[in-house]
Amino acid sequence: MTSKPPRLTARLCLVVLLLLSGGPPAVAAKGGAPTGAAKPAPGWHAVLVAADNAEPVFDNAVDTIARQLTLRGVPAANIHRLSANDEPRDPATEPSSADRLLGRIAGLPVRRGERCLVFITSHGKQDAGVWMARDRDYLQPEALARALSGRCARVPTVVVVSACYSGIFVSGAMRAPNRIVLTAARRDRPSFGCQADRTYTFFDECLIEALPRAATCRAAFAETVACVGRMERRLKALPSQPRAYFGVAVRDLATP
Repeated sequence: MTSKPPRLTARLCLVVLLLLSGGPPAVAAKGGAPTGAAKPAPGWHAVLVAADNAEPVFDNAVDTIARQLTLRGVPAANIHRLSANDEPRDPATEPSSADRLLGRIAGLPVRRGERCLVFITSHGKQDAGVWMARDRDYLQPEALARALSGRCARVPTVVVVSACYSGIFVSGAMRAPNRIVLTAARRDRPSFGCQADRTYTFFDECLIEALPRAATCRAAFAETVACVGRMERRLKALPSQPRAYFGVAVRDLATP
């Protein structure tokens, strides 16, 4: 039997090695990253707050968004849940006092390339802010803006305030180039869905449905506004007209 030429033998060996290793090695692009490697998703650090315990809708929304983030690959250590309930469903949940909330936001250990997410759901009062049941007082936009001026000031940040009259949070000190603020209503309008027999408020339900489907926060908000409008028309309620602010540096930010 005649032997194969050395060059052909070498090529056959190379093919076998490639098959065993799962394919050719990824080629590095100009930036240094292999072109065959998937780009890692940016890391999120989240503070999720059920600030009132008068109805279960607030804790329900926090629990569901926490699960959504976990399914998207956010580590459990990066998700901080706060509740107004004295006996929260998860023992790791922290009390939702204003001091605890603001301190947790200010101390988020975010690094370059990561993201901040703050979600607050509760009742609200016109020109007063969002109700913090543990403090028996309202959280105002200026206090929240100060907490966000810490480490979250250096990275893209999404803030959701779901409450009646929450449009007060889209102006003044809450505006920053790196920040998106989504609210459930105009500053002079109530929002709906806080009944004890509901799972979520209207705004929270629509946002929870939109986030997994939408590619960007802007698209998620547009879908949420349309969804809220449909629910309010069925109720024949005064439109809440959710309001948003999109900073110039994050107008096309991907959803968490």
